[in-house]
Amino acid sequence: MNNPTTGLRHLITGKTVVSPLATNNRVDNHPLVSEQDAKKRWFELLAAAVHGGTLVKLTLSRPCSADASLENVFVRPVDLRAGRQLSFVFRHATRDITKNLSCDEGLARIDALLIAEFRAADLFATGQSARLEMRSGHKSRLALGQPRHDSARATGHDRAKKRLICPNQSPWLHALGVTTSEGKVRVGMEAKYRQLNKFVEILQSVLDRTAREPAAEISVGKDPEATSLTLVDMGCGKGYLTFAAYDLLRRDNRIELSVRGIEARFELVELCGRTARECEFDGLQFEAGTIETTSLVQVDVLVALHACDTATDDAIAKGVQAGAAVILVAPCCHKELRPQLRPPPVLADTLRHGILLERQAEFVTDALRAALLEWAGYDTKVFEFVSTEHTTKNLMIAAVKRQHTKNRAELARRVRELAAFYGIQSQRLAGQLEFDLDAQANEDLHT
Repeated sequence: MNNPTTGLRHLITGKTVVSPLATNNRVDNHPLVSEQDAKKRWFELLAAAVHGGTLVKLTLSRPCSADASLENVFVRPVDLRAGRQLSFVFRHATRDITKNLSCDEGLARIDALLIAEFRAADLFATGQSARLEMRSGHKSRLALGQPRHDSARATGHDRAKKRLICPNQSPWLHALGVTTSEGKVRVGMEAKYRQLNKFVEILQSVLDRTAREPAAEISVGKDPEATSLTLVDMGCGKGYLTFAAYDLLRRDNRIELSVRGIEARFELVELCGRTARECEFDGLQFEAGTIETTSLVQVDVLVALHACDTATDDAIAKGVQAGAAVILVAPCCHKELRPQLRPPPVLADTLRHGILLERQAEFVTDALRAALLEWAGYDTKVFEFVSTEHTTKNLMIAAVKRQHTKNRAELARRVRELAAFYGIQSQRLAGQLEFDLDAQANEDLHT
């Protein structure tokens, strides 16, 4: 007599000849068979369905597991980047756990589950259905039936996410080295592509929000009367996000769109300017200069991503002073406040660790920036810009000019209390906005 376990292992590899039982399309019941024989016959059907591409789904039920919370296991085929796999959903009383396994690994896992944790299994394939019941102390039962599904379900799992910037419809991506000549994202540039798409998603969301506010002083979003928009990207580097912003905004068919990229490195200004001309982006210009020295008269949207240390403060101040309705910054290299930090005694021992002191300096710097923007008349949000797997410089401050008034004296008090808590005497943005951080000041000169 053949060893049934050996037979199952042979089936799992997909190298066995399909059993006649696996191609039996008529209703056929086997009510009185041994547990091993019933399981082997059922497994032949399963292996044939998996390797033949006819599996729709299967369910394991009647649990006998030591884990009393495990109720069912549901299995279906899925197509992932790694190829065809079996997706398992382990249903517990209070949660579901999903695992994807290769077809061979999945078959082995089902084999193990039927031995130790479940006493019933329902197989649904396009050619047949089969129910296996294993009864303790009784003969097992294998019931075969007509198919309940005419075709297999869609197995797609890795869904392509809709992007605002399409790689094969944006020639500037190729010019900047993000995509190939065929319009596919280059290997190693995937994170940059996701980052610039995330940026335009945020930009679009902020602009839509301003369009929904009747008193907004900015010609952006979906306002049918919008006629112009001016955006400045301070410290734009190679211009990835500048081009992305222009590509997004030009689709609104504005009468006048002006996007400026400011960058200190002349060779990058030349590259971006040439690319803009080749793409016939007439409203997109690049200029050589620094954040500190660039003059801004009137701006709707100011952007500064990864401007180093106090350059972020300079950019924020330029935006506030130019009356920007939207300010988006992603700070970088928080060096200014670390030497000044004088934490309260309760934190002093903890912050003797360099890494914790560094992170605390980052927190205090960006918290002060957000608080100062609130005082300057902006509703401010601080959030994660992109995942840390793409870059550790992933915090964004988004500020939208407020159309209603708040108690500026109260907002000033909050800024000063935060600064005093950490012993901060001076900070670049506060100085640029002429805000006195002295906690003993008796009045707010800008109220």
